[in-house]
Amino acid sequence: MDQQRKVAELKNRLKAAARDRLARFVLAGGQARGALVNGTGLVGKMREAHQLGILETLVLGHAYLGALLMASTMKGEERVALQIDCRGPIKGMIVEANARMEVRGYLQRVPIPIDKPLVDFNLAPFFGAGLLKISRYLQGASTPFVGTVDLQYGNLAEDLTYYYLSSEQIHTAFNLSVQFDRQGNVTGAGGLFVQRMPDCREDTARELERIVTTLPPLGKSLAQQDAPTLLAEDFAALSPVVKDSRRVDFFCPCERSRFRRLLAMLPAKDLEDLRTKGPFPVELRCNYCNRIYAFSRDQLATLDAG
Repeated sequence: MDQQRKVAELKNRLKAAARDRLARFVLAGGQARGALVNGTGLVGKMREAHQLGILETLVLGHAYLGALLMASTMKGEERVALQIDCRGPIKGMIVEANARMEVRGYLQRVPIPIDKPLVDFNLAPFFGAGLLKISRYLQGASTPFVGTVDLQYGNLAEDLTYYYLSSEQIHTAFNLSVQFDRQGNVTGAGGLFVQRMPDCREDTARELERIVTTLPPLGKSLAQQDAPTLLAEDFAALSPVVKDSRRVDFFCPCERSRFRRLLAMLPAKDLEDLRTKGPFPVELRCNYCNRIYAFSRDQLATLDAG
């Protein structure tokens, strides 16, 4: 029975991954632009890689979706990093996404400690006071563009909305959603990003606000329909036009060679101590994807030659 359940879960993850896409669109003839992402498969993949519970999946899943939406306006080798440092039990997180629609990242604390059973998904008490920092690595720029704001809501969608308005003076809205079934499995994960352009009329802005604030949970909706269909139905009053649709994925470019170089850079005394005492295998973990790279005694002995 357990084997059948595992096979069924694998099939569901593969189906979800095939639907993982981000659609970029314009509204009202270009008066607003945005992106809608279905990330059900990648959030499930993220959860499995980092071995997360429901609370941790919800917190980090929101950040993955939010980072992908911000990266949707980028091109080439550009990327964006979202970092939160806070006083609450979460402590913080770092998530990166690039223009190829690849995302990775991690929580500062796993598991997130709780002192009583969860009664809802209000995350504000778990964040507490803190800072949200957004770093954009743009083509042709020698240094990243960095903006930092205080956390206002303890809700990432609302805090990203606040960031864009206060740091970049752009009217923007985010909607982030991760849905679970009764067994705690991820059944849907989605995010929406909409941004008013400078020539956006007031009547368009009012209609856009009405639509965004009355949307049903995106995770639930995207578990049942694809992004273009959702846009066509829920944003019909603003004549949505999908510009393109791209695959999204939880992907980390870390390599064994990089961790080998890190070991080789240790002070000679520390490296010799490690070779002598171990413990073996020596294991180094990539925080971003939780992958472990193991090095045997013999492999450590060859580091000078590399």
